[in-house]
Amino acid sequence: MENFKNSPFVKKVGFNRIVLVGVMILMYIIFSIASGRILGYANIMSALNYAYFLGFLALGVTFVIATGGIDFSIGPVMFCAALIGGRLLVKDGVPVIVALLVCILVGMLFGIWNGILVAYMGLPSFISSMASMMLAKGIGSVFTQTQSISWPQGSEPTGWFRNLVKMKVGGVDIPTGLILLLVVAVICAMILNNTKAGRYILCLGSNKEAVRLSGVDVKKWECLAYVFCGTLAGIAAIAYVGCYTTVQPGLGDTFNNEAIASCVMGGTSMSGGIASIGGSIIGVFIISLLQEGILAMGFQKDYQYVITGIIVLLAVFADVRSRRRKN
Repeated sequence: MENFKNSPFVKKVGFNRIVLVGVMILMYIIFSIASGRILGYANIMSALNYAYFLGFLALGVTFVIATGGIDFSIGPVMFCAALIGGRLLVKDGVPVIVALLVCILVGMLFGIWNGILVAYMGLPSFISSMASMMLAKGIGSVFTQTQSISWPQGSEPTGWFRNLVKMKVGGVDIPTGLILLLVVAVICAMILNNTKAGRYILCLGSNKEAVRLSGVDVKKWECLAYVFCGTLAGIAAIAYVGCYTTVQPGLGDTFNNEAIASCVMGGTSMSGGIASIGGSIIGVFIISLLQEGILAMGFQKDYQYVITGIIVLLAVFADVRSRRRKN
């Protein structure tokens, strides 16, 4: 096992990522056997629909967790952005591209708001994000007068935006959203691992006080992590409405937990300082496959929460053990 871990390929890819991919393949086999049928293309597409928006949420919150913080507002912010953009499109007749940009802008504004509260006002990220979660729910509900918003179908002229995540070619669904998600993931990985912003964000999670004493403007870089998170929540809103039609006010809480679970499962430390963009994406695919497999077996989605909770506990326990060994 040690020889395998120390091989050049494993060192480059990451032992944790290889294990996660193995777990995902094993899950697919187990669900196919347990449900009595092979999970086919339709099941995979359904899982991918769920993975698109969850993936963008997980990418964003990875930056925040890397600083040692947390953001419980990303799910409601995604819904708030989708509600506001959809309302402007459906009720007020703004162009589709404007509605999509509004989604991103709403997410970015919430990211700036959270960043100011945490970095510049010194509020605990747990408390500030919980307040922002309620704020996002309230704004979305007030803006739409507590009514659901249905974005245009793909058959309508204004429904072209759905091609961003799912395009039909010859009656077959092509997962264009997967390409978009992976491209954004590569960009996020480059920012986190190869730029000054990413290095400072990771250093904040390792030892914020030491970074401050070295003369770095820690407030700016910590705030930037939340801006990244909010902006990606806005992009997640576009992915959500590209796959699903109706957006309801007051929802989104469960997606916070699933996005955070994906990050922790993928190797991002809840203590900060260690983050893996690739691991977060694999974690998202595992969560999405878990949901689809449970539904294929005829169980309710509640079972997914139980299994996800157990997985997160094991991942956090492994992270704590690993840090203790290093110390």
